[in-house]
Amino acid sequence: MGTEQHAGAGPVPGASPAGAATMRAAVQHRYGPPSALVMAEVGLPLPGRGDVLVQVGATSVHPGDYFIMTGEPYVVRLAFGLRRPRHGIPGRDLAGVVAAVGKDVTALRPGDRVFGWSTTGTLAKYARVPADHLVPVPDNLSDVDAAAVPTSGMTALQALRDIANVRPGQTVLITGASGGVGSFAVQIAKAFGAEVTGVCGTRNVDLVRSLGADHVVDYTETDFTRTGKRYDVILDNVEAQPLAAVRQALTPTGTLIPNSGRGGRWLGPLGRIVKARVLSGFTRQHLKPFTSLGKRQDLLALADLLATGQVTPVIDRTYALDEAADALRHVATGHTRGKVVVIV
Repeated sequence: MGTEQHAGAGPVPGASPAGAATMRAAVQHRYGPPSALVMAEVGLPLPGRGDVLVQVGATSVHPGDYFIMTGEPYVVRLAFGLRRPRHGIPGRDLAGVVAAVGKDVTALRPGDRVFGWSTTGTLAKYARVPADHLVPVPDNLSDVDAAAVPTSGMTALQALRDIANVRPGQTVLITGASGGVGSFAVQIAKAFGAEVTGVCGTRNVDLVRSLGADHVVDYTETDFTRTGKRYDVILDNVEAQPLAAVRQALTPTGTLIPNSGRGGRWLGPLGRIVKARVLSGFTRQHLKPFTSLGKRQDLLALADLLATGQVTPVIDRTYALDEAADALRHVATGHTRGKVVVIV
């Protein structure tokens, strides 16, 4: 990545917590591949009344960050900017230390360790974050571990708890069990008392078993849709199989949650989502694609699971901030083991 000066990110008129009015960040001026990112000195963001300025220790990247960076599927541009990214700094999840707080913030103070999510970019030295998007980091977690949690952890939690209503004794199958969402989902399903089957490739079998999976299916050797086994819940993070085939592995009243986010260049997964919702009207099976939402209460629930050791983040690789493009390239392969984290 190249380096340039850029002053379009809301400069602070005075000194920053580090004594300067600018910070280093990964910036993109256009939609495109990871090569579109450049390293730049940008203005330090000012926290609003209900915001917190966080000195970022680490931030994780995930497929959603890649989609937003490339602007494909094109439907994402409706939310993030039609011609160019509305926010020039990519990234959503973070962990770090509170540097300053807005005048209406009372629950946090400078020096607190926090983790959470921001909608204005986290691949930077500092990030402006609404206070209700942050919770304290459990004492047993590093910044790298904490930064890995928010988006993927909340997606897994909401899918299993809110959409599928997983209960003790149910059978749950998770595809992509070694990935970002999948590695959290295996552990959360076990914490809920389910009998868990994880689907992954050969090199990840031992990892998925170590996460607590009762059974592991190596997809290079076995097609889970043809084993005759039926599951109460299937969280399909890969969607490599046709919907009709996956339904054959579901109990007559089971719940299928498609969750890959992949799809066509224009509408992404929307076509499959519509198809699943239409089919739900003609079967006792529950086909429930969903979009996860950032919720502070869910992040607190994850913090409890992390603090008690019921959930442990899996870290694939770490990169330096200057290597943010490489981190996003790795995420784009679709074969990460757990989470990819950028250390700031």
